[in-house]
Amino acid sequence: MKVAVVKEGAPGERRVALVPETVQKLRQGGLEVLVERGAGDGAWFPDDTYSAAGAAITTTDELYATADVILTVTRPQLDKLRAGQAVIGMLAPLIDPQLARSLAERGVTAISLDGLPRTLSRAQGMDALTSQANVAGYKAAIMAAEAYGRFFPLLITAAGTARPAKLLVLGTGVAGLQAIGTARRLGAQVSGYDVRPASKGEVESLGATFIDLTISAAGEGGYARELTAEERDAQQAELAGHIARHDVIITTAQVPGRRPPLLVTADAVAAMAPGSVIVDMGASKLGGNVAGSVPGETVVTPNGVTIVGAENLPASVPTAASNAYSRNISALLLHLVNASDPGASALAIDTTDDIQAGVVVAHSGEVVHPAVAKLLAAESANQGS
Repeated sequence: MKVAVVKEGAPGERRVALVPETVQKLRQGGLEVLVERGAGDGAWFPDDTYSAAGAAITTTDELYATADVILTVTRPQLDKLRAGQAVIGMLAPLIDPQLARSLAERGVTAISLDGLPRTLSRAQGMDALTSQANVAGYKAAIMAAEAYGRFFPLLITAAGTARPAKLLVLGTGVAGLQAIGTARRLGAQVSGYDVRPASKGEVESLGATFIDLTISAAGEGGYARELTAEERDAQQAELAGHIARHDVIITTAQVPGRRPPLLVTADAVAAMAPGSVIVDMGASKLGGNVAGSVPGETVVTPNGVTIVGAENLPASVPTAASNAYSRNISALLLHLVNASDPGASALAIDTTDDIQAGVVVAHSGEVVHPAVAKLLAAESANQGS
């Protein structure tokens, strides 16, 4: 089986799906590895390191023409794919179901790490959402410290004493906890809030203070459920007072395939002191956690609050993010290969397997993931009405 690593084409994307260290592991598993020329340059993995690990460096056209499996971080080049190939990556099918439809129509098997069942212990090594969220949470805290015009830690100097920054993290999943831990190491006075009450112990274990509100939204699969309109209004009203008392806010809340919840309203932003900083990790084309945030841009409000639309933070820490992602995607690939016949040139797809049921989006010309198929059906019904 020929497994190919493509050079990412999305603007600002510096990660690579496979690093040289993992190439050796796949080679030991009996796979032939092809790497597109320059694929690892953005993450500081030059071609010669891949060659030394046993990979063949090739052109874009040759790679797509000969590979059985394409490994990518984001979406591949659709026009170069052919029937019978498989694509494994972070394809975001709940956000972009039309990509799943296009892949199915081309006869391509689409496998997306976004859908990995996060509650399965045997799938933890494949969990790219968690590994990339860890990187993003770290980077968010660093970005906040850089944008903030004062010190994070308490400093006592001959010129006087500087109080520590008060930082609040909204949403304490993987990214939020990493942001809390990093901000604490930088010396900030940190608080955290989440609609899941069970996260209180995790926040406090990092030395931060947990903010208790009346709204709870414990969901399934490691995610928070979407709040009702009434619950969102109550949550925002309670949060507003806490937000105004902090110097730095980092928001991390997301709902898979849906608009991120609005946590920091325009009124809450207006109540913050000049020089305050908000890093919105929920910023995306679907919306964000903060009123006025713009994905990929930094905005300063009339009252002097800096809002950072922190889009795709893992790409800004490409070496660490690529190392982690490479372990995730190779673990999933070897799981799929181990289920197939030795020497086979195609993956053995079996959606009765609990891992495959979550990650296999398209196969044999059809969109087979129920949630994605439902989205496509709804879009078609809306267009026909």
